[in-house]
Amino acid sequence: MADKNRIAFQGLPGAYSDLACRNAYPGMETFPCASFEDAFAAVKHGQARLAMIPIENSVAGRVADVHHLMPHSNLKIVAEHFQRVNHHLLAPKGATLGTLKTVQSHVQALDQCRNTTRKLGLKRVVGADTAGSAAEVARSGDITRAAIASELAGKIYGLRSLRKNIEDAEHNTTRFVVLSRTGFNPDPRKGTVMTTFVFRVRNVPAALYKAMGGFATNGVNMTKLESYLVGGFFDAAQFYADVEGHPKDAPLARALEELRFFSREVKILGTYYRSPYRRRARPEGSD
Repeated sequence: MADKNRIAFQGLPGAYSDLACRNAYPGMETFPCASFEDAFAAVKHGQARLAMIPIENSVAGRVADVHHLMPHSNLKIVAEHFQRVNHHLLAPKGATLGTLKTVQSHVQALDQCRNTTRKLGLKRVVGADTAGSAAEVARSGDITRAAIASELAGKIYGLRSLRKNIEDAEHNTTRFVVLSRTGFNPDPRKGTVMTTFVFRVRNVPAALYKAMGGFATNGVNMTKLESYLVGGFFDAAQFYADVEGHPKDAPLARALEELRFFSREVKILGTYYRSPYRRRARPEGSD
């Protein structure tokens, strides 16, 4: 029986995944895991009811390994969550912008804050992750060292925020999917439904073009389509897709039926309500 008050995430306390868990499910206890596989296993074996998994970032792109691991986890996507990334420059008590010499964080966080770190003349130090870097800087107590991490990490590890929102891109946002052992059957009458699935096309000319034709002719909106290599072979690509609609809706049902005709396998990873963030994030005049 799963612990209904726990949501698993990959990383240390204070990671952005931890922050996403707390914002999306404030009534649940967050459960840190060393790896994505451990987070999947926590749900699979009943240590947690849900897992919050980052899938892509508006600046850094796709999160490595997740697309490979998720189809084999036997878990289902039941929700999506968009978390704004607000990087803070964190340092031990007594430190000032003038005492700092180095800044440590995950390589992506460092890349996302190039303008600030360059202006301050700080030497970049690559760490395993943002929260881990904050914890390491806190343990050192060295006023010449700083970390780039969340405000939550600063509170957890007793660091001061010397500067907030130091990310270069104002749109820096991470999309997460929420996984459960049991699937979710959303009601299309109560909101727009998203369906996520993976598939492989047959190794024949124009197979992908033909497989995608059913979505166009049936008026199904595809919001994401990505390919990635599987099995170590350069001629065997698997595709990940997000579409609007429920698999039982006639348009999407017909599109999936046509897809299966041209594909070696189609695996639905979950159905869930579209996050309200998707509409808020659209620029004016895009509708």
